[in-house]
Amino acid sequence: MTPIATFSLVARDPQTGDLGIAVASKFLAVGAVVPWLEAGVGAVATQSYANPRFGPQGLALMKADAGMEEILATFRRTDPGLHTRQFGMVNAKGESLSFTGNECHGWAGGKSGENFAAQGNILSGPEVIDALVDTFAALDLPFPERLCAALLAADRAGGDRRGRQSASLTVVGAGKGYGGMDRWIDLRVDDHPDPCLELGRLLEIHRLLFDKPRDPEPLGREDIAWLQRHLARLGHYAGAATGEWDEATEKAFRALVGIENLEERYTGGPYLDAVALRYLRSKLGE
Repeated sequence: MTPIATFSLVARDPQTGDLGIAVASKFLAVGAVVPWLEAGVGAVATQSYANPRFGPQGLALMKADAGMEEILATFRRTDPGLHTRQFGMVNAKGESLSFTGNECHGWAGGKSGENFAAQGNILSGPEVIDALVDTFAALDLPFPERLCAALLAADRAGGDRRGRQSASLTVVGAGKGYGGMDRWIDLRVDDHPDPCLELGRLLEIHRLLFDKPRDPEPLGREDIAWLQRHLARLGHYAGAATGEWDEATEKAFRALVGIENLEERYTGGPYLDAVALRYLRSKLGE
């Protein structure tokens, strides 16, 4: 079995109850193996000579109200290879545990505290975990951005000493995902020369496309005329750029919104939030 040399942060947002895992590794598609989460229950990152069964098993035990030490005892009893494993867990109460088996490849170790567990193996040194924990604690950012920034800081502190390949960010929160699903953010960089940096770029795109609009503002005549000119140029609109919003303009604009995957941000009529308008101006030009 190939070891998954990895550094990961498992965390709970005490403000919202959201749970998240950020992970990076010199391993193809690390997000396919390491992170396991369930909204309102907990999160488990399983790595080193990873036992993927720890994910569903750990979540089931959390759901049955087992404590962290009880879960560790169950893993110890059921897995003869525990000495080669590494994992971090946080439950919906913010209780946590980070475990590193004594046969994980060095440098290997972790830290845990209320609402977080940070761990890594085959790292350049303990400074990687320090950067992961300290950055996450220090930054005043939304929960997903804090996870992503902490992962990048750990990477820049030395990361996986074998190099870089993949990273992932997963966040769950009750009903916060697309179509009311609990899986809110699920982003993976499976093979990239700078995966932690690329993960941040994908998170920005996710925010643009899937965040709900905040305070959509009425479009002025100049904005509407600007849209009509570009809608006509793109073949969606056959009318004149009058600056008046009508049914034909809305139909054409909905076509553009669909092409750009901005449906989550558009609520109808001549109203648009500043983020979407800024994006369209950068995309379409003046």
